[in-house]
Amino acid sequence: MSDATLPPTVAWTRALAVSSVLALIVLGLAWELWLAPTGRGTLAWKVLPLAIPLAGLMKNRMYTYRWVSLFVWVYFIEGVVRATSDRGPSAALAVIEVVLCLTLFTACAVHVRWRLRHAKEAVS
Repeated sequence: MSDATLPPTVAWTRALAVSSVLALIVLGLAWELWLAPTGRGTLAWKVLPLAIPLAGLMKNRMYTYRWVSLFVWVYFIEGVVRATSDRGPSAALAVIEVVLCLTLFTACAVHVRWRLRHAKEAVS
């Protein structure tokens, strides 16, 4: 399915998913390197796995949307733990991480659902 044949709602969820992953990468790097660093900034490596699904999301691969909707919960758990245990700016950054994770999950789930619905309508 090319970009030209995507309904606007599917294209919108795709853009939201890609934006959420990019925002999680930027947040993770900024958090661990400048805003509220822990240790020597080695926790910045935690964003590296987020770069893996970017290609699949941009190529609109359905499989990527499915596994990212499960994979994002690792970052959600980290955000919840740090939001409740950290103090200062780190707790606020953790809340932002939780919101971005929920946004990414919702975008992926809705994207898959709408794409499957659109595929069924195209066959009928």
